[in-house]
Amino acid sequence: MKGQAVLREKSFAFSLRIIELCRFLKESKKEYVVYRQMLRSGTAIAALVREAEFAQSKADFINKLSIALKEANETEYWIELLCCSQSLHCNTHDATIQLLTEIIKMLVASIKTAKGNKE
Repeated sequence: MKGQAVLREKSFAFSLRIIELCRFLKESKKEYVVYRQMLRSGTAIAALVREAEFAQSKADFINKLSIALKEANETEYWIELLCCSQSLHCNTHDATIQLLTEIIKMLVASIKTAKGNKE
């Protein structure tokens, strides 16, 4: 349960960073469609982690975290796209990428553990 609390906290902190990043993009009038997609996928991670806390079954728990992992991967794509298109300065957002990488690792570990406990 302690691992889930850390995942909950980190994913929430990441959502706040994504909101801040999207606010910057909106104010600078850059990449409207891309930042909207990133806002959706980046904030969905924490929402799915929260949903998983009250999953109806182990399979539902695994499913929620698996979807969170997909959203994290999509968010990573949007950040990479913004950096490669020079809409974002990648050096400025290294901490955001680092936090996302930690979340992805935690999601993978949680899914593997849950699948191991399922059998």
